Amino acid sequence: MISPSRRLRRTPFSPGVEAAGVKGYTIYNHMLLPTVFRSVEEDYRHLKDAVQVWDVSCERQVEVRGPDAARLMQMLTPRDLSKMQDGQCFYVPMVDETGGMLNDPVAVRLDENRFWISIADSDLLFWVKGLVYGFRLDVLVDEPDVSPLAIQGPRADDLAAAVFGDAVRDIRFFRYKQLDFQGRKLVVARSGYSKQGGFEIYVEGADIAMPLWNALMEAGKSMDVHAGCPNGIERVEGGLLSYGNDMTRDNTPHEAGLGRFCSTQSALGCVGRDALLRVAKEGPVQQVRAIEIHTGDGRPVPPCDRAWPLMDGENQVGQVTSAANSPDFNTGVAIGMVRMTHWASGTELDVLTPDGPRAATVYDTFWI
Repeated sequence: MISPSRRLRRTPFSPGVEAAGVKGYTIYNHMLLPTVFRSVEEDYRHLKDAVQVWDVSCERQVEVRGPDAARLMQMLTPRDLSKMQDGQCFYVPMVDETGGMLNDPVAVRLDENRFWISIADSDLLFWVKGLVYGFRLDVLVDEPDVSPLAIQGPRADDLAAAVFGDAVRDIRFFRYKQLDFQGRKLVVARSGYSKQGGFEIYVEGADIAMPLWNALMEAGKSMDVHAGCPNGIERVEGGLLSYGNDMTRDNTPHEAGLGRFCSTQSALGCVGRDALLRVAKEGPVQQVRAIEIHTGDGRPVPPCDRAWPLMDGENQVGQVTSAANSPDFNTGVAIGMVRMTHWASGTELDVLTPDGPRAATVYDTFWI
């Protein structure tokens, strides 16, 4: 049970979530995030087969606007943002002065002097405001009245088109268009926290949140639309990392397998650039990997609410950070951080779970 408090914020879509029969929440950026509606397994199957509407208002926005906005954005990340255009969204690992990850948000460029940073679960706003004050930048930083709503699943295009028109079908991956809803222009991006495809709608103005929710639910009746949420099984199958679970500020982007999003040589001004240049040259000593936890003995994988040691004999060589039982792949699927000596695909290890040691195999690609 979660005790209600003003510190734990409801969302503009909470009435719709509650009417849909939400059964569980977690807390994310001090806000309610639904975790299950029917059951995790039923939600998983429906996500892969139909279409869902997700309340992901917890992906709070840090708005950066002003003459130094682009400079500030580049200070935050080792990804080169110099060629980012209006209408683009970039996945941007954000780091501190040591190269440790502070967040892995999506950045939305609204124009050359205005950005939204759609953050994962950490108080990035304070770090950004600290840089502005410390470097005396000519930029305003705040949290706008923007609450993301996701449409995810194989029929996402059909549902989005029923409400926004066929223009949504032409939106490319990690691009957005500003489309009309009840006289309001909303940023609609082809992105989302699943591998099933879909959109994230940046709902600017809490007053139109429930009208949009209701419009999607009504338009989706013939498509078997349901309220849904990020699904723990599907995200692990797809290798979608969770900040605070699979990587923290103790990890560099390279350790998190995000080196392809780092152009450290050209990311001039990034506060962690010097530290990451050394990492890029020498390479990480540990890295995120897909890990199969064998369930041939009939025992399901237990819930993973703490790191599980990965063992080679008596030696710990890594840890499992997220795990689930996959109905589609009929095995235990997991994400873990593994030392370079043991991260080769096919390496056999043991993982110490709360219900005893289990055989595990390391892989270099995820399931979907």
